Amino acid sequence: MCGIFGYYNLSNEHKKLSNSILHEMANTINHRGPDGNGYFHDENVGFALGNVRLAILDLEHGQQPIYSDDKKIIVVQNGEIFNFIELRSELESKGINFKTNCDTEVILRIYESDGINGLKKLNGMFAIAIYDYNNETFYLIKDRVGEKPLYYYKDNNRIIFASEIKSILKAIPKPSINFLALEEYFSFNYVPHPNTLFQNIYNLAPGHYLAISEGSISQHCWWDLSQVNSVVRSEDEYIKEFNELLEDATRIRLYSDVPFGAFLSGGVDSSTVVGLMSKLMDKPVKTYSIGFEDPRFDESIYAQEASQRFSTDHTLEIVNPDMLELWPTVIYHCDQPHGDASFMPTYKVAQLASEHVKMVLTGDGADELFAGYDKYLNYFNKNNEKELTSEEFIQSYSSNISLFKESELKQLFAPQVFDKISKSALSTRVKDLIDNVPHMDRINQALYIDTM
Repeated sequence: MCGIFGYYNLSNEHKKLSNSILHEMANTINHRGPDGNGYFHDENVGFALGNVRLAILDLEHGQQPIYSDDKKIIVVQNGEIFNFIELRSELESKGINFKTNCDTEVILRIYESDGINGLKKLNGMFAIAIYDYNNETFYLIKDRVGEKPLYYYKDNNRIIFASEIKSILKAIPKPSINFLALEEYFSFNYVPHPNTLFQNIYNLAPGHYLAISEGSISQHCWWDLSQVNSVVRSEDEYIKEFNELLEDATRIRLYSDVPFGAFLSGGVDSSTVVGLMSKLMDKPVKTYSIGFEDPRFDESIYAQEASQRFSTDHTLEIVNPDMLELWPTVIYHCDQPHGDASFMPTYKVAQLASEHVKMVLTGDGADELFAGYDKYLNYFNKNNEKELTSEEFIQSYSSNISLFKESELKQLFAPQVFDKISKSALSTRVKDLIDNVPHMDRINQALYIDTM
C-alpha cells in the first residue's frame, strides 16, 4: 500500500517543519508501510518528501526516496506502475541505465526523459511527489481515477501533503469544519474531491497534478475522461476487445516479489478477476472470503462455487455480522465519514488475507464502469432519457443519486448549521460535470458523473 508525506514552503521567510514533526507524520501512517521509511529534507529551500514502504517489488533495493544520478531530482510514490517492465525496456533501448528493479525508479527515469508529460505513459495506481532542483518545482501527482489517496493542506505559507489526512493533522493547528463538504457528504454519502471535511485540506483531483514553486501553485489536468469519444462497433467486437483488455489488465497486476491472492465474494466482478488469474498463473490462486453465521447475510456459498470452478486455494472465515466493535478502528482508517458500512466486512476479509499474503486483487470499480448498480436500472427504466432536456436530466439524476433532500437536511441539521450550507451542492456538482460531456449520451453521462 505505502504512503507518502512532506511539505513545501511557499516562501523562504517562513519557518521550516521540524524533523520531529516529519517523524510524527511518518509514524501516523506507518500501518501503510511497515517495511521501511525514509525522507529527504532540504531545510535551506524548505521542503521535504518521504515514504513509508510496503515492499512488493525489489525488496532489497526499492527503498525511497529515489534520486537521480546527480541528486537533482527526488521521487517518492505510493502505488504501483503496472507497465514498468515495458517502460524500462523502452528506456534501456535508449541507453538509459537502472540501479534497481523497482517501479519507482521507472517514474524517475521517465520524468528525466520526458518531463512531467511523461506521466501519460504510466499505467498504474499512484500518488507521486517529485522535487526537481533544475526548475525549482515541486510536483504532487494523482493517477487517472484516483485509486491512491493524496491530500494536501494549503495556507499562505506552505503546502503540507500526505496519503492520509491524519498525517497532515500532525503538522497543522486544529482545522475548522468545511460546511460545503458536510453538505456534500449528506448528498453523496461520502465527500468527493477536491473537498474534505476540514477547512484548507484538499483531496487532489484524479488525473491532475499540482506544480508548486516559490509563491506559485498551479493545478493541471493530465488525463481527462471527458475527452473520450464513443465509438460504434458491433457487440462481438466490443466483447473481444473487452476480454483482451481485462485479461491484459489482470496479467500486468501479477508482477510481485511477495505472496499475493484475491478477494472472492462469488459475485461477477471478483469471480471474473479470479478466473483470469487462474488462467494466467501456473499455481492455484489464493482466494479469501468471509461468511456470516446468519444465513440471511451469508453469500459464502457463491464464493465456494467460484473457488471450485477455478480450483483456487480458498480460505473462508465465518464471522458474526454484528461488527460494531470494529467501528472505532474503521472510522480511524477512513479519515472522513463514509456512509457505506461495507468497509467493515472488507476490513475483516483483508485481516484474514493479510495472515497469508501481502497483496490482493479485487473486483472493485466495475459497477461504476458498467452500470452495475440497481439505481441505473431503476432510473433509466422510469425515465425516457432522450426526451429530457439537459436541465431536466441534471435535476432528475441529481435527485436519483441524492441521499437526502433539502427538506430532510433541514430536519437533520441544527439551524445554525443549515444556514451555513448552500443547499445546491449536489446539483451544482452534477451540472458542472454534465457541461463537460455534452457529446455523450445520457447513460454515458451518468457513468461519467459517478466515475468522476
